[in-house]
Amino acid sequence: MAAFGTVFMPQMSLAEFKDAHWTYHNMVSSDRIELHPGAHVLHYSSTCFEGLKAFKHADGSVHIFRMDQNIARMQQSSRLLALPEVDSALLEQMIIDAVGSFTEQVPSPPGSMYIRPTHIGTEPAIGKAASPTQQSLLYVLLSPVGDYFSGGIKPLKLLIEENGSRCAAHMGMIKSGGNYASALGPILAARQQHKADQVLFCPGGDVQETGAANFLLIDDNQIITKDLDSSFLHGITRDSILTLARDLGMTVSERALSVDELIERAAKPNTEAALSGTAAVLTPVGSLIHNNKTITVGSGEGGPVTEKLRKALNAIQWGEAEDTHGWLTRVN
Repeated sequence: MAAFGTVFMPQMSLAEFKDAHWTYHNMVSSDRIELHPGAHVLHYSSTCFEGLKAFKHADGSVHIFRMDQNIARMQQSSRLLALPEVDSALLEQMIIDAVGSFTEQVPSPPGSMYIRPTHIGTEPAIGKAASPTQQSLLYVLLSPVGDYFSGGIKPLKLLIEENGSRCAAHMGMIKSGGNYASALGPILAARQQHKADQVLFCPGGDVQETGAANFLLIDDNQIITKDLDSSFLHGITRDSILTLARDLGMTVSERALSVDELIERAAKPNTEAALSGTAAVLTPVGSLIHNNKTITVGSGEGGPVTEKLRKALNAIQWGEAEDTHGWLTRVN
């Protein structure tokens, strides 16, 4: 099985912004794009992206999960990066056209078609360090993916980092490649020095997020997670999980969570922790490393609430439960 996200469909949808308007080129080859070496994105990181999935149901129909929210977030990211404004109707059509061209290649559950809309600044101008690009490309890549947990679900080990941030505070809610690049060094160091899977960034003791996912603490019938602000990514999977938790009668507390409170609650036998994201949905956290000490979260294994919430979300995505929130968009 190829590594997650390394296989691509042979075509993608593409639009170009130039001379103050968008031109949609529809489906083009996905094996290359042409950029001037002075393109704004290569020098000043004018780039953002999204990640969402399409799922095949038992009757053969294909459905995209929460496309409207991903489009809204891409519009927000583009606006905050001063990229050309993304037309929501255009991007929706691009996503539907791309997925609709390859419905036969959408894997059955637990597989899916991973969808990667990408927006990059293309104006050839190396003198615009303090000015926005006036040209850009918007394209939608597709990658069929299998079960993220094909080797079995393994609880993660997180290093608590109180002295550094994943990214600049005003950049946190932008889904930009630069944010992932800035987190890579601390993640690699945590793996080498502590054999940690990820870093939980907690600047000043404020529990925020890991390098690539939102963090949820589950204490009996309560989920505690940081309230939304500009310092971290507003995950769509996070929002979906919290919505389903409320549906199940759980208490959802979106508020400040300190490292001290996290460690205190983690030691309780029924506590669970998890990371939420598009790729893995909800991944259990088994232990935390703090000041060179390992703290086991609850039993140290994936807990029943994490499992119940992940299954509840998958059931909607896979067409096994009613979509009461209107999250699915049918393609075929």
